[in-house]
Amino acid sequence: MIPAGQTFADRLCERAARFSPLCVGLDPFPDRIPALFGDARTDPGAIERFFLEMLALAAPHAACVKPQLGLFEPFGPEGTAIAMRIAAAAQSLGLPVILDAKRGDIGTTAEGYAAASLGPAPGFDADAVTVNPYMGLDTLEPFFAAAQARGKGVAVLVRTSNPGARDLQDLLIEGRPVYAHVAELLVPAQQRLIAACGWSNLLAVVGATAPHEARQLRAILPTALFLVPGYGAQGATAKEAMAGLPRGAGGVVNASRAALYPAAAADARSLPAWRAEISAAIAGLAQELRVAGMDA
Repeated sequence: MIPAGQTFADRLCERAARFSPLCVGLDPFPDRIPALFGDARTDPGAIERFFLEMLALAAPHAACVKPQLGLFEPFGPEGTAIAMRIAAAAQSLGLPVILDAKRGDIGTTAEGYAAASLGPAPGFDADAVTVNPYMGLDTLEPFFAAAQARGKGVAVLVRTSNPGARDLQDLLIEGRPVYAHVAELLVPAQQRLIAACGWSNLLAVVGATAPHEARQLRAILPTALFLVPGYGAQGATAKEAMAGLPRGAGGVVNASRAALYPAAAADARSLPAWRAEISAAIAGLAQELRVAGMDA
């Protein structure tokens, strides 16, 4: 179980130091879920069975998990219910849950999103949630307030890993890229959400495919945790992914497809064989990040 009385940042940093800075992304792709669990294309229950097994294998190696809500929602209300049950199961294993929802809106709508993601039942009661800042700081305030009140985390998109990030995030304003201006706007929230461990419950999403930008952003946000996507299937190396995590601390690196769907596991003919391949894949990712963190 997740210990009471600790904030998200305290728990995340404790697990990252104990196990590794690996965040296992929970991305359901029905065509890639092995038939051992049923036909995920027609039976949403196969998705749930698959991820419950994944959580047990991830818990000894990972700092946290990150369900991608946009990949559960196509299955309708049952898909959302499955995501909620998986999140609760992860927390029961001591794994903090970052709900990847990328919310962003104004006023009461933002308040509703904050309650749905970070609030108790009937909300997700996730430990942290991803949000989009590009409508302005007023869209983030309900999330910051909820995080402050309940010891939760808020992961703000700053410099993302997708190729199209350069279309807006790299544009220069007064000689500096937009992502740097966004980071500077987050400095007060970084301090407001500081945790006992010395890191903040504010997270900056900084893509592993942009290591130079990660170092630049670390100078602006020295105590913000980094959530780093882009490692593995998106092409970034462990060294690139750890660029913004000094001495291997201060954030987590997400891997989804490399952890969930390694080629060797796809050929497994039995559940024990599948478990062995998945456990080896996750352990390998965790070890690679630990080694890279020694040089960061």
